[in-house]
Amino acid sequence: MSTEEKSLNFIEQIIEEDLKKGLSQDKLRFRFPPEPNGYLHIGHASAICLNFGLGIDYKAPVNLRFDDTNPSKEEQEFVDAIKRDVEWLGYSWEKECYASDYFQQLYDWAVLLIQKDKAYVDSQSSEEMATQKGTPTTPGTDSPYRNRSIEENLDLFERMKNGEFEKGAHVLRAKISMNANNMLMRDPIIYRIMHAHHHRTGNDWCIYPMYDWAHGESDYLEQVSHSFCTLEFLPHRELYDWFLNQIYDDSKVRPKQREFARRNLSHTVVSKRKLLQLVEERHVTGWDDPRMSTISGMRRRGITATAIRNFANTIGIAKRDNLIDVSLLDFCVREDLNKVAPRVMAVLNPVKLVITNYPDGKEEFLEAENNPEDEVMTYRQLPFSKELYIEREDFQEEAHKKFFRLTLGTEVRLKNAYIIKGESVIKDSKGNITEIHCTYDVDSKSGSGTEASKRKVKGTIHWVSVNHAIEAEVRVYDRLFTHENPDGNKDVDFKEYINPNSLEVITGFVEPSLQSANELDHFQFQRLGYFCVDRDSTPEKLVFNKTVGLRDTWAKVSVQ
Repeated sequence: MSTEEKSLNFIEQIIEEDLKKGLSQDKLRFRFPPEPNGYLHIGHASAICLNFGLGIDYKAPVNLRFDDTNPSKEEQEFVDAIKRDVEWLGYSWEKECYASDYFQQLYDWAVLLIQKDKAYVDSQSSEEMATQKGTPTTPGTDSPYRNRSIEENLDLFERMKNGEFEKGAHVLRAKISMNANNMLMRDPIIYRIMHAHHHRTGNDWCIYPMYDWAHGESDYLEQVSHSFCTLEFLPHRELYDWFLNQIYDDSKVRPKQREFARRNLSHTVVSKRKLLQLVEERHVTGWDDPRMSTISGMRRRGITATAIRNFANTIGIAKRDNLIDVSLLDFCVREDLNKVAPRVMAVLNPVKLVITNYPDGKEEFLEAENNPEDEVMTYRQLPFSKELYIEREDFQEEAHKKFFRLTLGTEVRLKNAYIIKGESVIKDSKGNITEIHCTYDVDSKSGSGTEASKRKVKGTIHWVSVNHAIEAEVRVYDRLFTHENPDGNKDVDFKEYINPNSLEVITGFVEPSLQSANELDHFQFQRLGYFCVDRDSTPEKLVFNKTVGLRDTWAKVSVQ
């Protein structure tokens, strides 16, 4: 990649420097290494866009590797969901890899460490190990088992592998230093005993490698040149390098770990543990609930892959963690949907409008643009009749001067149709308006070319013909949390900030062209926002999710 093409972020600068120092272009290889213990979220999306984006820019392969070293939390369901999300975002991987592919090699290397007196079996309890590890300001003390003989360690480790011991009876630890300033270097655990069924290896193994042991060695086995991870792994880099030093062959590419900052999204949580709580405690309907920060939830809500990629590119790569306002994501969503979403008519809070001078029984079909952003304009036929639904908010019996929608005695244009004038209302016994009566200017039809059609009025409102309207369930979503940083106060359970009004389910009416809409089809409900078809939708009952409004209203609400 030429530095003249664009300004480089610090990650790209690292790669460019390595190329200048002699790393061959054809040795570049990247990876995205999720653990299959949950669904991917917006934070993962940034990492996906980074690693696969580098692969595209540098014409280098990218592996999708599953860090499946903890069978008690990992499932095939999560593997499938992760693959689906990465593909949906528009990326493809060269190799699909698993840490479990390397279990035998990782075990063999662990045996080699024991033989070199650089690892030992520790039989302390987890509480005892935590005590003897010391603190960041005080050195640790050696385990009483640290000087076991190589022979005894080899025997115990093999018996651990063979399933002779209960969970917690022993662990294998690296023999580094109990005085290291970096707490992670104080004889870290390499293997622990787990009698759990693995989704790929079944019951073949009774011991499983720790992340720090498996990750760097997997990078090495795959010949990954650059291992990019988030800032919380910065203290792990020293251990990453120490482990590589034990097995490194200088004829091969040595992986380099470097860190970038998390870009947290406001009004969300992205911890898999907390997302799982939301699911298990039924605060949401599932991992793909449209209020969730998961990629599958965002997809179901109607957020596009293009919008997420553009969002990731907009926030960029940084060296310091910070909180990104969710309104920036909303902006990216609007920008994309404005280009691709057909315009349609829908009324979500209906009141009946009767055009008293429109002929009884007459129906006509008006021409309406599908999307003015399209290079080649296409049109659809919109049915029109004497009785229509309009939004209740678009009428006021007595209105102030700046209300430019329908009132008694004033005129507005019906979108793509005629100019009408409010004449009277019918109310029920409680004083609620049940019908609005109006008259129309027969010569004012949009696009007819008559002088009346060119007449200017101050307001335009949308509508749906009562005789042709299709009833639809519409799910209107708001932010799941009322606090911009629900994780920010460690003294308060994040669930205390759950927004009780994050979902409103209403019944509305949509134009008949939507009868054949398919799951995830996107539309702009004119004057209302962007919506998509939910997976619960059927031909008998249409269901739409509100993706985002036409403009950001949250800021106004939050300061009131």
